[in-house]
Amino acid sequence: MLETLMLSRMQFAANISFHILFPTITIALSWFLVYFKIRFNISNDPIWMRMYRFWVKIFALTFAIGVVTGVTMSFQFGTNWPKFMETVGNIAGPLLGYEVLTAFFLEASFLGIMLFGIKRVPPFVHTMATFIVAFGTTLSAFWILALNSWMQTPQGFEMIDGVAYPTDWFAIIFNPSFPYRLTHMLVASGLTASFLIAGISAYRLLKGDNKRAPYKALKISLSAAMILTVTQVYVGDLHGLNTLEHQPQKIAAMEGVWDTKEGVPLLLFAVVDEENRQNHFEIAVPNLASLILTHDVNGEIKGLNEFKGNHPPVAPLFYAFRIMVGLGFLMLTVSWVSRIILARKKELPRWLLRVLVVMTFSGWVATLAGWYVTEIGRQPWLVTGVLTVKDAATDIASGNVLFSLIAYLIIYVLVMWAYLHTLLTMAKRAIEIEEIDDSQDEYYGPHKIAPKQSNEV
Repeated sequence: MLETLMLSRMQFAANISFHILFPTITIALSWFLVYFKIRFNISNDPIWMRMYRFWVKIFALTFAIGVVTGVTMSFQFGTNWPKFMETVGNIAGPLLGYEVLTAFFLEASFLGIMLFGIKRVPPFVHTMATFIVAFGTTLSAFWILALNSWMQTPQGFEMIDGVAYPTDWFAIIFNPSFPYRLTHMLVASGLTASFLIAGISAYRLLKGDNKRAPYKALKISLSAAMILTVTQVYVGDLHGLNTLEHQPQKIAAMEGVWDTKEGVPLLLFAVVDEENRQNHFEIAVPNLASLILTHDVNGEIKGLNEFKGNHPPVAPLFYAFRIMVGLGFLMLTVSWVSRIILARKKELPRWLLRVLVVMTFSGWVATLAGWYVTEIGRQPWLVTGVLTVKDAATDIASGNVLFSLIAYLIIYVLVMWAYLHTLLTMAKRAIEIEEIDDSQDEYYGPHKIAPKQSNEV
């Protein structure tokens, strides 16, 4: 049987991997909803309300699963990683508490108005509720990323008898890697939501949905993806420079660099041999890694041999990083090509619509790959230089951890099946639904609707 440490790591990885999928959608999707609602308030065009009402249902479903799966994360700090809270609880506890007090309560307070108040409150109040929920989701990401970044690049504390005590909360929150990680994650969320909207809209168009809403949603999501993919390239470059400065061993593992040298090539592909500390079958571009990471073709990059015994496992980082970057550039290509064709021909060829459907959840894959790079790249530390993963783990019987791990996995498979099935059902029902009379007050409540346009919504 696997040892308790490995099972605890597997359980935490399973929980965080499943949980992160849903906030990655809701953070950005909430801002799309704000945009739809504001456009409706300005134009009174019912198409914007149609889009809002369709996507707010998907937001509600995703948000609910994200909240439920997030609850289990905090319990594991006590059950699987007791030393974590014992050692850094004076810092981790308040940051998690701030997330609940400022972000979660804000979302929970106005979510009801957003979901059920459209017929009961004035348009301005409903729009403000949507904005506050969107702001709350972003604020939640702020606090979670502040804690995670502090665990990567800790500062603003002192150790007394093996326990961390805060000395500067500003330094703790705005630690060296925090701005880059937060920005990187928010842009990743934007891309995830953009391709989700584009994929479901493309599916509706492929199935013959001739209403304006899927076409409009496709155009908006592709426009957002065009901007965000380019932004992510720039943010990723800044993030890489910051990681090279503060976590050079992580960069060495990501790039498969074993020996310190100048003019390091960029490995497009290689077979990593950790046992013999070398790579096989390398496909490389000369000097490109040094140029990207140091902005100098002859820049020096420290190799993994400089960090023997204190660097993360190489293969997971090396391959996960290439999956993330590869998907990022695929998103960039698909979004730009699709949007340009859409602007010129006013419609997309069916093969390109199928590509967008396939890429509906590409943001999930890229996010998970990037998250694995971030978290595995911190090994062997749980809090860099303060607490190792091994020292933080529980000593309970491995059978107990195995039982809970299996239970989690079964539940997650069922929940994921239900979630994807529901999304597909909602897309099909949106295709089949007949046009609704825009003058029906019971549908729009107090919102004023412009005269119906000739095209179906």
